[in-house]
Amino acid sequence: MTVAAGLLRLLDRVSAPRTVHAHCDLMCGVYDPAQARIEAESVHEIAKKYHASDDEVFRQRCVFIKEERAELVKHHLSVLWTDYFKPPHVEEYPQLHDLFWRAIKQAGDAKKSMDPADGQKLLDLIAEISDIFWKTKQG
Repeated sequence: MTVAAGLLRLLDRVSAPRTVHAHCDLMCGVYDPAQARIEAESVHEIAKKYHASDDEVFRQRCVFIKEERAELVKHHLSVLWTDYFKPPHVEEYPQLHDLFWRAIKQAGDAKKSMDPADGQKLLDLIAEISDIFWKTKQG
């Protein structure tokens, strides 16, 4: 391959259209931990349904869907953490960074596990985040 051909291939890759995913392309200001909570509830309930069934096809679907939902929890928590909460919030609630870190890690643990207790731990952490979120919204 010639240098010119290599440069054209590189230019094609760099300028190719890409899909970018974001909470809101306008920084719309609409944030709510309920998005993460609903997905976490799915993670928790799917794990329970998995254990209640002996249908292997159903159980495989449970694993797949639960992993998708857990990934969505991570996404919604990350958006809330990075886009909604600001330095004054962290000053008032210094546990925020650790709380979000633990919640996002727990979402990963729930993604890897079929234990409903992992889903419940995730719900508990999201409840703590939600409590702080609503306190900051009222202020």
